[in-house]
Amino acid sequence: MAAMSYQRRQSRAFLSLVHGRPASTIEVWRNFYAFLAFLMARLRCSRGVHPAHRFRNPHDDAAMAFDALRHSSESALFGTFHFGYSDLLGFMLAGGGRRVAMIRRRIGNSDDVRWLASEFGATLSMVWSNEPADLPLRLKAALDAGQSLAIQCDRVEGSARTIVIPFLGRPHVFPFAIYHLALLFQRPVVFCMAIPDGHDTLEVLASPIFRIQPQLDRSANLARAEAHFREVVQALETEVRQRPQLWFNFEPLASHVR
Repeated sequence: MAAMSYQRRQSRAFLSLVHGRPASTIEVWRNFYAFLAFLMARLRCSRGVHPAHRFRNPHDDAAMAFDALRHSSESALFGTFHFGYSDLLGFMLAGGGRRVAMIRRRIGNSDDVRWLASEFGATLSMVWSNEPADLPLRLKAALDAGQSLAIQCDRVEGSARTIVIPFLGRPHVFPFAIYHLALLFQRPVVFCMAIPDGHDTLEVLASPIFRIQPQLDRSANLARAEAHFREVVQALETEVRQRPQLWFNFEPLASHVR
């Protein structure tokens, strides 16, 4: 926390937004401590110690549909956010035998991600987004090969498709490319989040599955996609307000300026 001044500023700014007042140092410390626990969980996972997972409401329609999809052979677009232990869900999907390509931005501390990919072998691969020129071709190749894509959808960096949605009382810009990929490749979209329950178990929350309706035109399907994503972001806000220390974005939210 002392060494990461940029991330510390972003943590304080975000927590201040959530609480509607200046965040205290102890609140920022809790954010960093929770992030350290998450990093340790990722390292344990890369060594073969995988956390158990359960659905918050296992008999909920969305949970049952998500569970059926992840156990099927249908390739899909799995969206999530830098919140809680959601990053481990891509590895959970790969651990269940589904072949997953995680879209990530390669940075200097990506070693743990490579170790995780190595742990899951042929079922998991990385698509680095730092070279956007050929990114569409790589995504198409992954989907054509029967892989699913796992995409984090709370950082706008490099995204050509965005949408403005209210979040924490303000309009913010979110990447919307996952739905354009769904329209282009005719794949379902589902969002999921994972929250640690303190007992080496992840509590999984799944959204309803969004599917393109072929009988509708592009604009009608995008309108349906926008309504779906608004519900997803609303659910994210509910969880963030309850557990703001589990927000691990550490980048400024892209505010919409009129």
